[in-house]
Amino acid sequence: MSAVTVTVEKPAARRTSLFLRRPNLVIGGAIIAILVIIAFVSLFWTPMPPGKMQIIHKLKPPLAQGLLGTDHFGRDVLSMLMAGAWNSLSIATVAVAFGASLGTLLGVTAAARRGVFEAVAMRANDVIFAFPPILSAMMLGALLGTGRFTAIIAIAVFMVPVFSRVTVSAASQVWARDYVLAARAAGKGGVLITIEHILPNIANQIIVQVTIQLGLAILTEAGLSFLGLGMAPPAPTWGRMLADAQTYLGTAPWLAILPGLAIALTVFGFNMLGDGLRDLLDPREKGRT
Repeated sequence: MSAVTVTVEKPAARRTSLFLRRPNLVIGGAIIAILVIIAFVSLFWTPMPPGKMQIIHKLKPPLAQGLLGTDHFGRDVLSMLMAGAWNSLSIATVAVAFGASLGTLLGVTAAARRGVFEAVAMRANDVIFAFPPILSAMMLGALLGTGRFTAIIAIAVFMVPVFSRVTVSAASQVWARDYVLAARAAGKGGVLITIEHILPNIANQIIVQVTIQLGLAILTEAGLSFLGLGMAPPAPTWGRMLADAQTYLGTAPWLAILPGLAIALTVFGFNMLGDGLRDLLDPREKGRT
């Protein structure tokens, strides 16, 4: 009789294998990890102070003065990109966290109570969707003045209906499950059921949505800064770097190319990471692997 060898794959090795089978997750995670590291490093070190002007060295091309050249004020472009990474990430993260928290709370409440509350909440979401974040920022800027707080509120307000809709849809499906009906029959209240059963079962979808919306928030923040509605000068932001570079597209194209690439690569990284997480956390995908 021939011996049969059975190989048992360790849980840690299996998780690593599942992770590496998804190149979008690996690529997106690597891009965002590098971006986060650069952003944190910029808090303690940059090649030059981001706001330091050296007019004598203005519009120097890459490698002629610093690694990535200088802008029209002689400021080091690499230092500004590093500092801009922190500004963009911090605004996007806070805005998405605020929008996701409020939207999720509104969504699970609407799914639990249904009826009039759900109808009113969804119609309120439709009203918010009618005002793009750029328009919201312009209105808030007129009331509060431009700056970090205005950008965060403008982006967060637009995120609330996004997460609210996702949460209502996912939570409503969970409320129809047998174990939730059994919990209700056992006398558990809506709040306890939401905490014990609803939120744990929709957490994966919320996490994926957070990742994708972070990319959109980065893009929106850049647009607000481009229009002068983001952080006030001299704080460097990728959007303002693009706005300042318009005049010098013919003579110093790197001033527009570099922040444009930074924005595009960051949004690409978050989208890839979100797609990878969706595949990884999807129960149907787990069953196939």
